[in-house]
Amino acid sequence: MALRVVGVDPGLTRCGLSVVDVAANRKVELIDVTVAGTPPGTPLDARLLTIADAIDAWLDKHQPDVLALERVFASANVSTVIGTAQVTGVIILAAARRSIPVALHTPTEVKAAVTGSGQATKAAIGKMVAKICRLDEPPKPADAADAVALAIAHGWRGAAVGSNASASASAARTGSQQLTAAQQAWIAAEASSKHRAARR
Repeated sequence: MALRVVGVDPGLTRCGLSVVDVAANRKVELIDVTVAGTPPGTPLDARLLTIADAIDAWLDKHQPDVLALERVFASANVSTVIGTAQVTGVIILAAARRSIPVALHTPTEVKAAVTGSGQATKAAIGKMVAKICRLDEPPKPADAADAVALAIAHGWRGAAVGSNASASASAARTGSQQLTAAQQAWIAAEASSKHRAARR
């Protein structure tokens, strides 16, 4: 039975929403993708309400097993980080009200899972999303492709032996030589992220 994952690339202006079904053999089927958002000049309360309504409708429509969300990172643009964090809170709350588990992934982890490189460009991510989902072209805008990449990355985590989401204890005993380049990059990115967090 496939795992249904909603991926969300949070943002006030453009919030990417996706849903994929990931089979046990890692085959991915893109079910739906869109972008919700508001113009920058809109009052904050109205912007958050628009995002809240969009995620509520998305979760009710698609009934996912889990929601994968990009982890907020500090950056030079404080206002962007604050806005993204506010949207993230709205999304987590919507999932919690429906008892849907939420998984947070860093951009590096997602890039590594989907492309095999934690330094991949948005164009490379879009290209791989299209290939994985058997699409003629990447979802547009880039926020939509990023949301699909998040969902794929989470759906594939169980197959990355050595990650926290390994499917079983027996899988964790499998040798690393059986991992794909993307799986090895995922584990390295995950370990690096944990190391940085532990030093804070």
